[in-house]
Amino acid sequence: MFDAIAPRYDLLNRLLSAGSDVRWRRRAVARALDGQSRAVVADACCGTGDLTLELARDPRALRVVGFDFAAEMVRRAVRKAGRDARTRFAVGDALRLPAQSERFDVVTVAFGLRNLVDPAAGIREMSRLLRPGGRLLVLEFFAPKSGAGGALFRAYFRHLLPRLGRWIGGGSGEAIDAYRYLPESVEAFASVDEVTRWFTAAGLESVATERMLFGSVAMLTGVRQASAARTPARELERCVA
Repeated sequence: MFDAIAPRYDLLNRLLSAGSDVRWRRRAVARALDGQSRAVVADACCGTGDLTLELARDPRALRVVGFDFAAEMVRRAVRKAGRDARTRFAVGDALRLPAQSERFDVVTVAFGLRNLVDPAAGIREMSRLLRPGGRLLVLEFFAPKSGAGGALFRAYFRHLLPRLGRWIGGGSGEAIDAYRYLPESVEAFASVDEVTRWFTAAGLESVATERMLFGSVAMLTGVRQASAARTPARELERCVA
């Protein structure tokens, strides 16, 4: 499904979120790199590389590697990156990332955690990549809270969004399936509190949450327990196939 919608993925995201996805990613970059200097970053479920490239544009990032299991998404991310020497992309399942442990200062995942077969295992896998003291950031959709704002967002997600996806996607079966899947996957996904418990179970401390858009978007961060020596950044060259 994700390979099939890759050609219109960026356009669909901009239009369907009214450009809000750009602001959310910029906010995520500011939080992910807060206090960092020359950070080595991994971006899981990177899609066409929007967050990966936003991270790479920040001077606090030394190198950013994007992983996605959809090969067509990765191909488009590579084309968007061009000759940017600070970015690299690889096809990789977020449950079994092709990188050695403790090689990254920051790991991010934007709107991809709920797509994993076992998202709690995904949190553990992303935590594995972090050096002690490194930060994990998750940006994700969640079922909105009650109230007028939440009701309005649910109506948009359940009814208007699939129709817009069908129209923008040219009526293709893949586009229809994708934008029917989006609200269904959000409704079926875990709560923010449950994801917070996954962070803690994975050995992440200082877990913090910021909710946006009537509670339908949340940014969660956690820090891997600092109990071992750090690995020099130059060893990144050995960590990605």
